[in-house]
Amino acid sequence: MSNPNFLFLLHSDFDQLPDDVPVSANIADIEEKKGFTNYYMFVIEVKLKGGGRYLIFRRYREFYALHTKLEERYGAESNNSPFTCTLPVLPGKVFVGAKREIAESRIPILNVYIKNLLCLPAWVLMDEDVRLFFYHSTFDGEQVPHRLRRLRPRTRRVKSISDHVPIFDRTAAPRAEALFDYPGTNKLELSFKKGDLIYLLSRVNKDWLEGTAGGATGIFPSAFVKIIKGLPQQEDTVNKIRCYYYGDTMSTIRDVSVEEDLSSVPSFKDLMELMRQEFHQDDIVLNYRDLDGDLIRLLSDQDVELMVAQSRRRPSEKHFFPWKLHITHKDDLGVYNTSPGIGATQTVGAT
Repeated sequence: MSNPNFLFLLHSDFDQLPDDVPVSANIADIEEKKGFTNYYMFVIEVKLKGGGRYLIFRRYREFYALHTKLEERYGAESNNSPFTCTLPVLPGKVFVGAKREIAESRIPILNVYIKNLLCLPAWVLMDEDVRLFFYHSTFDGEQVPHRLRRLRPRTRRVKSISDHVPIFDRTAAPRAEALFDYPGTNKLELSFKKGDLIYLLSRVNKDWLEGTAGGATGIFPSAFVKIIKGLPQQEDTVNKIRCYYYGDTMSTIRDVSVEEDLSSVPSFKDLMELMRQEFHQDDIVLNYRDLDGDLIRLLSDQDVELMVAQSRRRPSEKHFFPWKLHITHKDDLGVYNTSPGIGATQTVGAT
């Protein structure tokens, strides 16, 4: 075990840590995402030592991966580091139950976990994986939370519009005109009168904006204003799978949207279930084209992994998975050309 006096000295060096070290974090809500199988992310507000704050979006499996690494490095039984400590308890994996209910039940436990994690010695806070977990990534910056039930959206204090938007930029600044009076219901909301000009700062979600008017800053319902110049559009972060469906009477191409990273590898079961839902067909099989242009039927996780590996050699469009699916009916072998001695579920050529 580590020397308690040494740990005390490390705690006393907290002031020497960089300003971008997280000092507290709180789960504001959960967000449902559509992936190969639907999943939930925890929306977490992170506060930094230097006073900054932002939102990050993390899945439970990212908590689990971080905790596993910390156990290996710093856990009481670890032999991989000269320093050890008592790590907080992470709630275990749950394999049965509704996903939303599981995610909701984890919020208070994960909040305790985060709080205790950020109270660990300074050398744990400076661990590379801890820093990466709380880092505000490009992905985090592109997300727009649909709601924040446990944390109202933060607002910025702007003394006057001239502090925020220079005179020569005001005609180009995102702005809106108030259509109705809006009396803010609390100090976080912006109050304005019909006809007021409101300079837009950010989009909180599809129904709320943040803006400044009359020297005050706050959030307000977007339905109360007319947009004169909108905020810059955020880049679409939803990725797509290009699917070729071969029906009895017609064929079609469909791009199926999923909120998964392009490097993700789905399981065969999840991929099959997703396609059955999208095409409303149970008697389908999934195929892909190999490097020779022949159709290969997917039968297992190993087949999916091979498809993904081969696709990395091909160029792909932005926001599209590099691999493509060809979807046929289970008993329709007419879509294949089989060479003598080669089975239909092995290398087969398209007609």
